[in-house]
Amino acid sequence: MIDTAAVEALKFRGDPPADAVIADLVATGRVGAVNEVLEHFRANDQPIPERLPDVVREFLVATDSPPEWVDHDRVARAYEFFVDDGVHVASVLTFGAMVNCYAHARGARALCLTHGLDQPHRRLSETSQFVMDMMGRDAFGSGGSFVPTIQKTRLIHAAVRHFLTTSGRWDVAADGVPVCQQDMVGALLIFSVQVVEGMRRIGISVTEAEAADYYYVWRVAGAMLGIPVEAVPESLEEARELSAALVETAYGPSPEGVVLTRHLLDLYENLFPGKVFDGIVAAMVRQVVKPEVADWMQVPSARGWAGVVRAGTRLVRALERTEDSSALATTILDRAGALLLGGSVRTLTDGQSTTLSIPADLKQRWEAAGRCPLPESPPATP
Repeated sequence: MIDTAAVEALKFRGDPPADAVIADLVATGRVGAVNEVLEHFRANDQPIPERLPDVVREFLVATDSPPEWVDHDRVARAYEFFVDDGVHVASVLTFGAMVNCYAHARGARALCLTHGLDQPHRRLSETSQFVMDMMGRDAFGSGGSFVPTIQKTRLIHAAVRHFLTTSGRWDVAADGVPVCQQDMVGALLIFSVQVVEGMRRIGISVTEAEAADYYYVWRVAGAMLGIPVEAVPESLEEARELSAALVETAYGPSPEGVVLTRHLLDLYENLFPGKVFDGIVAAMVRQVVKPEVADWMQVPSARGWAGVVRAGTRLVRALERTEDSSALATTILDRAGALLLGGSVRTLTDGQSTTLSIPADLKQRWEAAGRCPLPESPPATP
């Protein structure tokens, strides 16, 4: 049973520990210096840099452990799922999840006020790196790199809240706190529940057990992001109910969402040279997101390419049915996903593919299976 009052209250809740750190750094003029130090803080096993102010060090110490209830066996199963289907997860995240985020008017407005209307690559690269670090082997333990990623994400969100609430361009009484806990729960559901739904729409087979384990890792990440554990459903079925009640009911048109979506389409249409393939990206988006969301975000309809994408989806489903017994089917699916993700990575980083780091263990597994999108890049720093 969804507690609507509790969900509504999350609109007015930020992240008090991270917010206190940013308030202190802004008041003392130390934001730039701290950013320079944290830029090189990237691994779970890395000692906390000595040159950080006490307020930052104390925050990093207090937030460096996953919740006590984490089930490492489930995390390990989710990792194996991502080894098999991570390239498809990343593709759906790119072509569906971001458009769903833009369909949330409050979130789209916050993005525009923070980054402007013409920087979709920045949000995409940040989100992609977050997911890559989260899905590496032992992301929460020794050898992983997710803990600093999540700690810095909390500080970035706190900085956005500070910037928007002090800018005079955000009405907290009317709109709630920017990047509030309700927005965080919504994003978590988009990147977990709705990504799996999008994968199934393009013909990728995801079992209920795989979907539940993948959602579980996001639930652990949510706790580390400072989201109250009671705000994130324990079961996948409850998460689907909350996604429908909280996230999808909030979707709708907005000028900012439409413009952000248009820039996203332009960004990815650059993957395909010339005019021959114009419309294929829009058709892929329309295959992944629900029709009303695509309409609200003014994603163009391309009848010809829509038919091609639907045919491709049927082919993927047919290949999926034979994947366990057909090495050729597996190769086709993996290479298609890798090519799409590889082009996505190069687009996000303006051709500098090593800017987006794939965890070394994950990269090794993908290379061995012939599905790594960055086969020529040097090994990522673990």
